[in-house]
Amino acid sequence: MALVKVCGIRRIEDVQFLNELKPEYAGFVFCKSKRQINLELGAQLIEKLDKNIKRVGVFQNNPLEEVRNTAEILKLDVIQLHGMEDENYIKELVPFKIWKSISIDVSHNLKDDVKIKFYEDEINKICRYDVEAVLIDSGVKGSSGGTGRSFNWELLDNLNINKKVVLAGGLNFYNITQAINIVKPYAVDVSSGVEESGIKSFEKIKQFIDKVRKQDIGKEI
Repeated sequence: MALVKVCGIRRIEDVQFLNELKPEYAGFVFCKSKRQINLELGAQLIEKLDKNIKRVGVFQNNPLEEVRNTAEILKLDVIQLHGMEDENYIKELVPFKIWKSISIDVSHNLKDDVKIKFYEDEINKICRYDVEAVLIDSGVKGSSGGTGRSFNWELLDNLNINKKVVLAGGLNFYNITQAINIVKPYAVDVSSGVEESGIKSFEKIKQFIDKVRKQDIGKEI
């Protein structure tokens, strides 16, 4: 069964939505982003979050001490890294679970075989790190995450990924079934796909989660 992470939580109302709809993970962004929050707001939101929903902190090239301090204060379940963090950086974050991202650039019109070769080395490197999962996202012209655009998921069939896969990038109610069927990820990560004018929508979150879970029921029948 694909688990669900709703990312970019930044309002008490967002937390209330999640407490009712119960995704497995909630994501809080602590790096440069239109959804960025500070430590104080993160603590307020997490205090009200259902204890059964796991807390994910999202960082990108943040100072190591800042990441560790945030993770310890907020008792994060997962640290999600989107920058140039290397193996030594990750080792310093033990015992926290780590999701390390790689962004598939959708702005380059490269042939699929060229893209596969380009990303193969990077994914192999990440898979050697002590991480729980590889988060695969969409990027545009060097920027990672938050693009609202999806990449060609079939590319992943040709890449040897020996970690859990968290799929992100442009996911929404309309494409999530196809995405899960192709990638078969451990979890799916949604943010802009469940928003209206940049604000989390209860109905869109509900529709997304229902679609993921109904698909899993369908597989069991």
